[in-house]
Amino acid sequence: MKRNVQTENKRKRQAGILMPVSSLPSSQGIGTLGEGAYAFVDWLESAGMKIWQVLPLLPTGYGDSPYQSFASDALNYYFIDFDALAQQGLLDKSDYEDLDWGKDERRVDYGKQFSQKTQVLRKAFAAFDKTDDKWREFLAFGQYYDFALFTSLKIRFGYKAWDEWDEPLKRAQKDAIAAHEKEYREEIEFWQFTQFVFLEQWKKLKAYANGKGISIMGDMPIYVAYDSVETWLYRKELFALDRKGNVSLRAGVPPDDFCEDGQLWGNPVYDWKKMKKDGYSWWKNRIRYAFSLFDSVRIDHFRGFDRFYAIPASAETAKEGEWQDGPKVALFEDMKTCAIVAEDLGVIDEGVRTLMRDTGYPGMKVFEFAFNGDPENEYLPSQYSENCVAYTGTHDNDTLRAFLENMDKKQRREFEEALEAECLKADVAYICETLEDECESIVRLLMSSKANVVIVPMHDVLCFGEEARLNAPSTVSDRNWTFRFTVKDFKKRKAAWLKALTEEYHR
Repeated sequence: MKRNVQTENKRKRQAGILMPVSSLPSSQGIGTLGEGAYAFVDWLESAGMKIWQVLPLLPTGYGDSPYQSFASDALNYYFIDFDALAQQGLLDKSDYEDLDWGKDERRVDYGKQFSQKTQVLRKAFAAFDKTDDKWREFLAFGQYYDFALFTSLKIRFGYKAWDEWDEPLKRAQKDAIAAHEKEYREEIEFWQFTQFVFLEQWKKLKAYANGKGISIMGDMPIYVAYDSVETWLYRKELFALDRKGNVSLRAGVPPDDFCEDGQLWGNPVYDWKKMKKDGYSWWKNRIRYAFSLFDSVRIDHFRGFDRFYAIPASAETAKEGEWQDGPKVALFEDMKTCAIVAEDLGVIDEGVRTLMRDTGYPGMKVFEFAFNGDPENEYLPSQYSENCVAYTGTHDNDTLRAFLENMDKKQRREFEEALEAECLKADVAYICETLEDECESIVRLLMSSKANVVIVPMHDVLCFGEEARLNAPSTVSDRNWTFRFTVKDFKKRKAAWLKALTEEYHR
């Protein structure tokens, strides 16, 4: 009998931590796949955690967001660990130890990453044995060739968007591309090298985590950026673009209680009718590729597969958009046993609920969304079913501590009453003498719930305030995607506390 991975996952009670690779401690200005990552895996094991959830491993684009990448299947070379390359003899420590990565150890300076990381990697590439059999096999496979070609063109044209390149290359004409490939062959191979090295380091790290009983949950954005290799090469096959390659419809979400104009993301939307003709092969290949990197995958904005919000390119706000049909369950018919987590947040209607039932994927429940006065709010822990993944908050939420601190007196009183009632239902002690006590009570409440999986962002484990917030949606600032942890943050007491919770609630 075929092993049903999805059903098996539903039956397991587990807990994990949300920790972006970028936020790991390291001496290289950003988290890497080196010593800090292995130490974090060790800490997870000591804490009884079974899942490490990461954010997209994609190269960051506009606003340094991993959800606005210029390649849907590339790997972020900022995360490559230099110490590991030095151990291979590809670098000398003098090549990178004295580099200035920024003044604040709590923040990623993406400008310095951009200006310095590639310079060091070029030195490693110069020392690399180009006759290596694994390398030749990697090149022949061509998995990351499109990314490397596109990046070499971005550099050639001063990092301008592809629609500003010279006309023949802008239109991806074969003869123009062939001429570029001939002239820039070594540059293209360098960018393939960044992917080769990343993969080697990632596979070793993942094997280490799996060996300790820890699975890794990846994250897949639903959309790609307009300035991406996909829209450049596959504009006619995949996207709703006009004849000149310009965006005709943009992605976003309609107005709601949190944003009166809605959110205008700007990504091109998919032409699902065209994609249906070959059985959605591009999307299916993308999902299969994700499972070559991760044990499970969270797909962002899952509701967009039922219906997606399309906004005319000329619109100034998202108010002018309309809902259009997506592929629905047809895309996932042969993938129902895959370990997919569906991000089913936002505007949820019967169509989305039907899609969730038809696929069987677990959805998400976010504690910070629970307290609007509705005793049947689906985000209240007492309302959780087994087939869901419960979070205190996500990468887009404020930290749990800031969530509590930002309430006015009336909101605080109502929240405390509702939370105490939830704790009584679960037979969980509600302790609120300090904010840290309260954060720990909330984590305990989620651990006690029916949800088979509970994920807690690391900043909520530590009860950090708004300074540790990872992202504020619909904003661009040097506070987004930059927060980092230090070695001192990983307390043994916190690990022991989590371990005790997993034992008490059989996770």
